Amino acid sequence: MVQLAAMAGAETPDHHGDHRRLLWQPDGATSQAKVNAVIVPTVRPLKFLEEAAGAARSLGCPLVTLHSPGRTSARQAADYFGESLDLIAIDVPEPAQLRLPVLETSRLLAGTIFERRTDVSAKRNLALVLGHMLRWRRVVFLDDDIRVPDPADLRQAVSLLDSHTAVGLAIEGFPDNSVVCHAFRDAGGWQDTFIGGGALAVDLKRNRTFFPNIYNEDWFFVLDAGKRLQPVATVGRVLQDPYDPYRPERARAEELGDVLAEGTFWLLDQGRSASEGDLEHWREFLTKRKRFIGRVIRMVESATAIEPADRARRVETLNAAQGRLARITPELCVAYHKALVVDQERWQRHIQAIRQQPRPRRELALDSLARTGGKRLTWYIRNATPPVQPRRTPPLMRPVQVRELLSRIPPPPAFVPRVFTAARRRALPLLLRLGAASSHAAHALVAADVALACQEGQAEGDDHSDERPSQQLHP
Repeated sequence: MVQLAAMAGAETPDHHGDHRRLLWQPDGATSQAKVNAVIVPTVRPLKFLEEAAGAARSLGCPLVTLHSPGRTSARQAADYFGESLDLIAIDVPEPAQLRLPVLETSRLLAGTIFERRTDVSAKRNLALVLGHMLRWRRVVFLDDDIRVPDPADLRQAVSLLDSHTAVGLAIEGFPDNSVVCHAFRDAGGWQDTFIGGGALAVDLKRNRTFFPNIYNEDWFFVLDAGKRLQPVATVGRVLQDPYDPYRPERARAEELGDVLAEGTFWLLDQGRSASEGDLEHWREFLTKRKRFIGRVIRMVESATAIEPADRARRVETLNAAQGRLARITPELCVAYHKALVVDQERWQRHIQAIRQQPRPRRELALDSLARTGGKRLTWYIRNATPPVQPRRTPPLMRPVQVRELLSRIPPPPAFVPRVFTAARRRALPLLLRLGAASSHAAHALVAADVALACQEGQAEGDDHSDERPSQQLHP
């Protein structure tokens, strides 16, 4: 422990421990804004969705869950939450069955050791397409191992989307880093975190990018591949559940994405454009990366505060990363960046075509997520049941005397002409001489008042006619 404390904060010229200078941080509170959906790609048991479900309820928006085959299912999610949640649950098949554009970044790596065999990017891209179909403006991506202490932080992040394309929440708890960066921190190096898809608010109207199928896909999502970082900010906080990063297969799967992201952001940290990543840059950066991993291995080996078994496991994991690094060439890095530029342009055309179509209902939009001629997707919608309003007890009725009702009839308005009042007085003796009952006479008087009031209204022009009132209305 003493050795780790002495080494705490160690830096290296071959690695940038953070990229937070690229992020804008607000000084004070911001206005609140409506969230259209909370989106969660999930592979864990359903109980891990409860945190996101609570956030969606608090924000008053639907929860979109995207399920992998063989894990959980849309049907299970619908049964689990019942009618207590506004839920859109989708079973996500192979990407080839989805209404997504063919991506050059995926074709470049297909069939190689660098091909990524997870579906998190496809899930997020599918959710982007659904959001564009339904004309959602602001959405929040959450991972199923993220906890949200205060859902108001999500609303505050969304409110910043008026001026930013994406806003990430600071991920606290267990650090969200690659295997190599975890080892660097645990051995005493200075290592911070960046914003990521685990807790990211996105403005779909401003953003036209996608998540490539590679590790650090969320870094590329906020990157304008031909230029620099899109306007991004950070606010609030979430908590990452712990996990075991030290697995050799994980290190191998992460290395290419980590190299491409760190190498690109190295340029951005220097105020340069992402497009400046030529062969010379990548040769130099790959050399830096090799030296960096070698240094981390030596730091771990000399960290006596780490148990011997843990040291051996971490070194094995770092060796796996170094072995995969040896297969990465500058030419591959340049080719991937060029493919990313092509894909971002292709994705923008795909989204523009979607937004030119009329906005469909939820059901039709969900059916449209499958590729034309392919198998329909399985999905379930659960609309939250509104709370039952208490029934009001009607007031008790009591008998009322006719005299009381007559006493509540207001007198004629003061503006009624005297001839009307005189006519009313002359009508009463005539009605009595005809043998009408007193109650009938009272009703006759009320009818006479109504008729006279109508005449009065017509005389004042209540029929909105441009003609002057006729003198025939007067007796």
